[in-house]
Amino acid sequence: MGTNRFLSVLWDYVIVSFGTLLYCLGWTSFLIPGGIASGGGTGLCTIVYFATGIPVAYSFFVLNTILLIIGFMVLGKAFGFKTIYVILLSTVLFDVLPKFDFLVVTFQDRLFTSIIGGIVEAIGIGIVLTRGGSTGGTDILAMVVNKYWPVSPGRVYLFADLFIIASVLLIPGKTVNDMVYGYVTMVTFSVTVDWVLLGNKSTVQLLIISSKYKEIADAIVRDMKRGVTALDSTGWYSGNEGKVLLVMCRKYEYNNIVGMVRLIDPKAFISVSSATGVYGEGFDEVRTGLKLKHGKKSVSKKENQEEKI
Repeated sequence: MGTNRFLSVLWDYVIVSFGTLLYCLGWTSFLIPGGIASGGGTGLCTIVYFATGIPVAYSFFVLNTILLIIGFMVLGKAFGFKTIYVILLSTVLFDVLPKFDFLVVTFQDRLFTSIIGGIVEAIGIGIVLTRGGSTGGTDILAMVVNKYWPVSPGRVYLFADLFIIASVLLIPGKTVNDMVYGYVTMVTFSVTVDWVLLGNKSTVQLLIISSKYKEIADAIVRDMKRGVTALDSTGWYSGNEGKVLLVMCRKYEYNNIVGMVRLIDPKAFISVSSATGVYGEGFDEVRTGLKLKHGKKSVSKKENQEEKI
């Protein structure tokens, strides 16, 4: 059990490390050499670099140390510990990667540079976010908003980054063209993050069959903060009675839940199916406008009665 848990956590950090590497390469190989400042905390640090020459690694570390406090308070310790690792690794990569000239990719067309850089950066962040981590900056804002409201992370990035990219005009020598290239990267980034991350935001239904259903249910409720419904079941061949656990979760939570089930009972039977719509606490909200119409109708009826009086 201990070894399996260690390997699971280790694999988690391997995936996070790969995503962080892609994220940093998007900046150090494409955007920064191309003179393009996109959005996010790293975009702000890039603008500082263009204006003052302060290395991105330094300002990135200082900025995210401050933002990390918000992660601890709102998203919990698990978020904080994993993000500390990502921020430290990103700081090192932002300092080391620019020293390797062969990693710098330049194109004559800056538009192509902005698109490719945005795609590579977004794929990296998407991978990190699916594993519960963050590279800091507006990633923290996106995760906080997404925790409480069903808002697309790409949409959060979009509005938060508008001001950051526009601030490139404050740098002498930068023109509207530089701002436009930054917006191209931002749009590319937002679409790609939605493709990577929102595919995992779709809801899945899990049916878990195990003799250790009590331990599994307790672990899901305690560690994943998801509800569990226990359904009575009878094995037709064996005649044994038990429970089938019904769990609704976001797709990005699926790997963690399945991994947890496998640690408790490697022989557990798990059925996974996509859910086209799940409405209720912790998921989507039904917005029909019926209450509003009903309320208006009631008010109108009351007003008519008062007029008759």
